[in-house]
Amino acid sequence: MSRSDHETIGTSTWLRRALLPISLSPCLIVSAATAAIPTPFLEKHCYDCHDAETKKGGLDLTALRFDPKDAASLAKWILIHDRVQAGEMPPPKKKRRPEAAEVSAFTQEIAASLTAAEQAVITRQGRAVERRLNRHEFENVLRDLLQAPWLQVRSRLPEDGEAHRFNKSGEALDVSHVQMARFMSSADYAIREILSARLAQLEQPATSTRRYYAREQPSLTRFAQSVFIPNTYWRTFPILGTTPQPEVRALREPATVGAADSFTREQEASGLVSSAGDGFFYRYDNFRTPVGGRYRVRFSGYTLWVGPYGYARSFAGEADKVGTPKPPDWWRPNPDDVSAGRRDEPITVYGETPGLKRRLGSFEFTTEPSVHELDLWLLPGEQLIPDAARLLRAKASAHIRTNPFGQRDGHPGLAHKWMEVEGPLHDESSVAGYRLLFGELPLERVDDNSPTGTTIEVVSNEPADNSGGNSRRPTPMKRVKVAVISSAPQADAERLLRTFMRRAYRRPVVEEDVQTFLGVIRRAMDSKLGFADAMIAGYTAVLSSPGFVFLEEQPGRLDDYAVASRLSFFLWNSEPDAALRVRAERGELSRPEVLRAETERLLNDPRSERFVEAFLDYWLDLRKLDLNSPSLTLYPDYEADDLLNESALGETQLYFADMLRHDRPARTVVDSDATFLNERLALHYGIPGVSGVALRRVKLPPDSVRGGLLTQASVLKVTANGTTTSPVLRGKWILERILGRHIPPPPPVAAVEPDIRGAVTIREQLDKHRADPSCASCHSKIDPPGFALESFDVFGGWRERYRATSYEGIPEFGFGRNGVAFAFHLGRPVDATGQTPDGRPFRDIREFKRLLLADETQIARNLVQQLATYATGAPLYFSDRAAIDRILQQAHADNYGVRQLVYELVQSELFLSK
Repeated sequence: MSRSDHETIGTSTWLRRALLPISLSPCLIVSAATAAIPTPFLEKHCYDCHDAETKKGGLDLTALRFDPKDAASLAKWILIHDRVQAGEMPPPKKKRRPEAAEVSAFTQEIAASLTAAEQAVITRQGRAVERRLNRHEFENVLRDLLQAPWLQVRSRLPEDGEAHRFNKSGEALDVSHVQMARFMSSADYAIREILSARLAQLEQPATSTRRYYAREQPSLTRFAQSVFIPNTYWRTFPILGTTPQPEVRALREPATVGAADSFTREQEASGLVSSAGDGFFYRYDNFRTPVGGRYRVRFSGYTLWVGPYGYARSFAGEADKVGTPKPPDWWRPNPDDVSAGRRDEPITVYGETPGLKRRLGSFEFTTEPSVHELDLWLLPGEQLIPDAARLLRAKASAHIRTNPFGQRDGHPGLAHKWMEVEGPLHDESSVAGYRLLFGELPLERVDDNSPTGTTIEVVSNEPADNSGGNSRRPTPMKRVKVAVISSAPQADAERLLRTFMRRAYRRPVVEEDVQTFLGVIRRAMDSKLGFADAMIAGYTAVLSSPGFVFLEEQPGRLDDYAVASRLSFFLWNSEPDAALRVRAERGELSRPEVLRAETERLLNDPRSERFVEAFLDYWLDLRKLDLNSPSLTLYPDYEADDLLNESALGETQLYFADMLRHDRPARTVVDSDATFLNERLALHYGIPGVSGVALRRVKLPPDSVRGGLLTQASVLKVTANGTTTSPVLRGKWILERILGRHIPPPPPVAAVEPDIRGAVTIREQLDKHRADPSCASCHSKIDPPGFALESFDVFGGWRERYRATSYEGIPEFGFGRNGVAFAFHLGRPVDATGQTPDGRPFRDIREFKRLLLADETQIARNLVQQLATYATGAPLYFSDRAAIDRILQQAHADNYGVRQLVYELVQSELFLSK
């Protein structure tokens, strides 16, 4: 079967169905019935400002009709309803105000018309547009289906669109030819990865344990021949315990005694005073994961204290520049002056394959030699990088550097002894993916020229080319051919396909679909493809078909299969497991007590971490955390601080997971007396008494500015641009993400950009901006929340003054994580005071948070709205407000506990209906 044949298989039966959602309008298009307009109220209170002549704010109410077919018309009437109900219109300054009864009658009449118009369409076509899986869900489903948690296919798929803030809506998830082709190629890749893993298991059936000594790794034995060279910081140095080995360092003796002297070999170590660095990596070069799977990895090492050399006079002038400090006289480490470490050092372990670097875990080397174990899922061909997260991050090409953690009597450092890898760890799950695909049929390696073999990639045994330090390493994979042996291919194909489809599809399989994909396999066999390739063609077609990539929901109340899928894609970002499928098959999910029990079970499962991560990625924009880097001019002290970045992300994820696990009140979105900290983040926040790399729940000092999501470093970083902070951007973010208040797009006027020279403050600029009446109405709402956060810099650090480039400010000098001298200036003082639109003043973020908590119900309401949009893939319509109110009423007695809000949402008509 040719490639073109393969790509067009099934077009007549399912591709047209896959393209169907493109034709569905993202807006509710309702019937032509026209509702009555409560004209007397408008004539009495509104027309004097909003008629054809006055037209304040561009609104002519005399010309506005209630047209259910026009989404723009409905949106205007919703805005009119909300502003009148909130008392914003007519304006409070007007002398003749409507009576409460008039307002109630007017808003009720508008609400009834809006609700009737929307419900007429929802009844017919549902609230949500039919949608496909997004790329995160597709990857998770393949991992769970094939029981291969290490599979990486997300990056092979196009970026997903967003609608209503999330990547869960059919309005934004296209089904183009490119998208479908990528689904097919990603599925093909995943299946071949399962074959590769199975081949490795057959050729190495027993779990092995191998130790990789640091003194045998090229990148850990780059000893400086002369200690008086500029790039000493990224060189390693040989030691026995804490005894220097100058002869080994000078290359007059071998790097290791090797197996001939096992006692000494166990004492050998490679010392260093810098981290993996920006552009140069220390790694265990001689290890590459032979096959994707689970491994136990152990690291042995300890911390050091490395004494100083005297001042390096030959390089003294290099850092003697105007406005920057000179390096102190202890700036260079001396590898001949080594003693036991003075503190523990955090180690972050990364995995690296070509084009992908990912964080795997962390631990701490202590002052005494110790062994630390991590249980990891590793990718095929992955290498491991243990990074000294706190130390200097110098480049391999570094010239003069000063360790910011150094002292007059020396520098912190650490020693690597060895890494031990046990695995792959085989159990029933390690062969489950292959058994789902091919049952008990044998897999064999065949000749590379075999016409019936299928091509897979396996890890090459050839050593990596580590010459040149940071040279581009070749891919560790090579192609081989294998064959799945079947004595009855036609019968085996049908048997295996039926089993696979029952597991892959999330509802009963239709016989017509079985025959369609069986036809794919048979045509492939007729084209002389081998059994494995024919089955891969059929499986790939299944995994890119509407029954797999689409969440099939019919208008009205969802059946049990659709409820099971909606629940699992909500709380696991993946497909239902076997237990949830059984509940659906028995029709039990329509019983509230069963649905609650299943919700509880899914929340207690480790896979619920996917929900926490995905929900926060879009609700709070945490996926954008790495999109901006702090300015090297204004914030050089944040450069290359990966530990701070990773800790900030971890704090927010653990904080929300804790809210969910312990059913903490929704008000903890805004404030709390505790958060999740490790030593690096506590130092950033100025909170004493926290040590170690592990994030843990920490009680905050009384009256702390921290607590809640608003003042966490991750949120403050994604709401800044790396150079400046803007009250407008942060204020809009709080109103929309925390309070659920929509802010319309700004009028066509020049944006206000903070002045990094420090000549004027952003508050002074905004005061002038608000002089324009077209800007004042929105800025009176947006600016106050933003002003409350002005005491936090671009990474959430507390500040009393702005940083500026002007030399008129107060100069600040120091040395960055990269060891380079920096200087910036402290500009004008920060003013974090403000006043809410209803006239309530606040002096700082503490008082502002107390004002927010005065309307705890609105905080809970917004959280439910965000959860509902994420869970259903549909926006919240006007007519959904009653359902949201019912959820809040049910959860009120529980103080709007976050877990209880999830329970109530899952039981609601919003969740249980399309």
